Amino acid sequence: MLVLLGLIIVFHIITAALLFIATIDNAWWRSDMYSTDIWQTCFINNSSCSPVKVLADSSYLEAVQATMILSVILCCISFFIFLIQLFRLPKGERFLVAGSFQLLSSLCVMIAASIYTNRRENFHDFDTDSNYGYSYILAWIGFAFTLLGGVMYMVLRKRK
Repeated sequence: MLVLLGLIIVFHIITAALLFIATIDNAWWRSDMYSTDIWQTCFINNSSCSPVKVLADSSYLEAVQATMILSVILCCISFFIFLIQLFRLPKGERFLVAGSFQLLSSLCVMIAASIYTNRRENFHDFDTDSNYGYSYILAWIGFAFTLLGGVMYMVLRKRK
């Protein structure tokens, strides 16, 4: 049981790290000349960075930024609640609060990545020779991990 508990903690830390990297790292969209994330665009040839310029209304980008930050916060809160419930929860109870926060984190990541996917032309309309970067892919992997972790917490019972 102790090995399972250690694996769950490692899984949760990996999930939080994926969300941190996806939120912070500059690789949501890549081309030969630049790479961009939800915060800034960095040009490769002269190593300069500038805030992301959105062709249309910037509310889409702000929604992606807000939901990614919220997903990281909810994932970290879920981890701390899991640790608290681990020592305070009576035997046989489920980790419902930690699972709920993890599922909310999963929902936030899904919303952010979906908005970015749907409104891609608003962010990168001018460049046709580019594609999604690894941070975007990590965001979707983080969604799958947080969803799996949330379901795992909902099913997991505290045993002897």
